[in-house]
Amino acid sequence: MMGGFIALGLGLLGVVLPLLPTVPLVLLAAFCFARSSERMHQWLVEHPRFGPGIRNWQEHGAISVRGKRMAAISIGLVFTLSVLLSVPAHILLVQAVALGGSLLFVLTRPSGPASP
Repeated sequence: MMGGFIALGLGLLGVVLPLLPTVPLVLLAAFCFARSSERMHQWLVEHPRFGPGIRNWQEHGAISVRGKRMAAISIGLVFTLSVLLSVPAHILLVQAVALGGSLLFVLTRPSGPASP
């Protein structure tokens, strides 16, 4: 249960800190709570802000179009900032591979439930 609270706390910090990923941490919290606290899991799944994304991921393995757009913008901004700050080339290469892989994963997920 402690893992769920830590992940949720970090996810909530991610709402105001642009480089801390909110959604993966909230999904991790839901995963942890599903195994340790049915009450906290239900609270997260029914939460008006976090619930729809969690349910979309749990039921369909999907990321909303808005979520994909925000991820792409964030990844682009982080890499641009690194270039502007003159981060060494070998670090930029590692960052490009990691961010590119993350973006590829996000963009290849379904956007929602399949049409009937």
